[in-house]
Amino acid sequence: MPAARAARTCALLALCLLGGAAQDFGPTRFICTSVPADADMCGAAVAAGGAEELRGSVLQLRETVLQQKETILSQKETIRELTAKLGRCESQSTLDAGAGEARPGAGRKQPAAGKHAMGDLSRTAQAAETLSQLAQTLQSLKTRLENLEQYSRLNSSSQTNSLKDLLQSKIDDLERQVLSRVNSLEEGQGGPRNDTEERAKIESALTSLHQRISELEKGQKDSRPGDKFQLTFPLRTNYMYAKVKRSLPEMYAFSVCMWLKSSAAPGVGTPFSYAVPGQANELVLIEWGNNPMEILINDKVAKLPFVINDGKWHHICVTWTTRDGVWEAYQDGTQGGNGENLAPYHPIKPQGVLVLGQEQDTLGGGFDATQAFVGELAHFNIWDRKLTPGEVYNLATCSPKALSGNVIAWAESHIEIYGGATKWTFEACRQVN
Repeated sequence: MPAARAARTCALLALCLLGGAAQDFGPTRFICTSVPADADMCGAAVAAGGAEELRGSVLQLRETVLQQKETILSQKETIRELTAKLGRCESQSTLDAGAGEARPGAGRKQPAAGKHAMGDLSRTAQAAETLSQLAQTLQSLKTRLENLEQYSRLNSSSQTNSLKDLLQSKIDDLERQVLSRVNSLEEGQGGPRNDTEERAKIESALTSLHQRISELEKGQKDSRPGDKFQLTFPLRTNYMYAKVKRSLPEMYAFSVCMWLKSSAAPGVGTPFSYAVPGQANELVLIEWGNNPMEILINDKVAKLPFVINDGKWHHICVTWTTRDGVWEAYQDGTQGGNGENLAPYHPIKPQGVLVLGQEQDTLGGGFDATQAFVGELAHFNIWDRKLTPGEVYNLATCSPKALSGNVIAWAESHIEIYGGATKWTFEACRQVN
C-alpha cells in the first residue's frame, strides 16, 4: 500500500474510533490494519480493533478502582474508630492499675489494650469461679451447722440454740449476697472493682463464721464423751482418711464391728484396711464398683451379704477364726451369712497399719480414690475372739450390756484424721435414721 494511502487509512480509523466512543478513554494509540478497498472503514475498524470490548474493559477497570477506593476509605474509618477505642482502653487500664495499687493483692497492671475484651471475659470467668467456691464453702458451713444442731438437740442449751440461730441467720445473709452477685454477673453489671469489694466482704464474713463454728465445735468436742463421735468422709479422694494410732496384735480369731452410713454408688468403698510389711491386704473390708462387699484376709476373699448404701445407718459385724477359716456376717444384729475356708490357719499378723476410709496398696499408703469410703463411720471396735450372736445383738441395739473392743476400742483419742475427714458428735440408736 502507498504511504499516503496508509496515512489516510489510519486517520480514518482514528476518526471512527473517536466518533464511536461516547467517553474519553484517556491516552490512546492507533493501530493501522490493512483492509479491502471496498470495505466500510469504520465498521472494519470496529471489527478489527474490538472497540466495544475495549470500552467494556475500561469501564470494568474504572468500576474496580472506585470499589477499591471505597474500601480504602471504609478501612481508614475503621482504623480511626479502633484507634479511638484503644486509646480509651489504655486510659481505663491505667486507671485500673492505679486503683489496684491502693488495694491489697490487686496491684497488677492490666494487659495490653488490644486484649481488653478478652480480659473482661477472663474476669467474668474468675468471678464465676470465685462465686462457685464461695457457694461450696457456704454448703460446708451449713453441714457443720446441722451437726451443731444435732448436738444442741442432744444437749439442750439456750446459749447453744441462740448461737446456732445467729450463725444460721448469717449464713442466710451470705447466701443472699452470693445470689445477688450471680444475678449481677448474668446481667453483665458490676466492674472488677465491685467484684473485688464484694468478694472481700463475703470472704471476711466466711472467715468469721469459720472461726465461730470452729470454737463451737471445739467446745462440743471438749464436752462430749470420748466414744460418742463419728467420722465423716464426704468425698471420694485418695487423701482423706483416718488412722488408728494402735496396731493389732497377732490374732487367731477376731470380731470387727461398726456403724456405717453411706449412699455412695457404685460401691461404698473401703471402711477399713489393715496392712503389714509384705502384705497390704492382711485384713480389709471393701465394696468396690458393682461387686458385693468383701472381707479379705491375707488376700483371700469372702463375699458378704451386706446391703448398706441406702443412706441409712447400719450396724455390721464380721467374725472369723483361723480354725477352718470359719466366718459369720451380721447386719443390724441379725446373722445374714457365714462360710468357711477363709485363710484357714493363717493368724492375723501384728505390727501393721490400720486405716479407716482407704484401701492400702503399700504399708500406710498407696491409696486409690476409686476405692475410698464415702459416708459416715462410728463405733469401730475389734476383739480378738468371736462374739456370740447375743453380744452382736447388744451392740446393734445399743444395749447397756454392749461391749467395747478389747483390741481396738472406739475412742476419739485413738483416731487421727487427715485430708479433710471430720469428727462429729454421734450417739448410736439416738441418731440412727
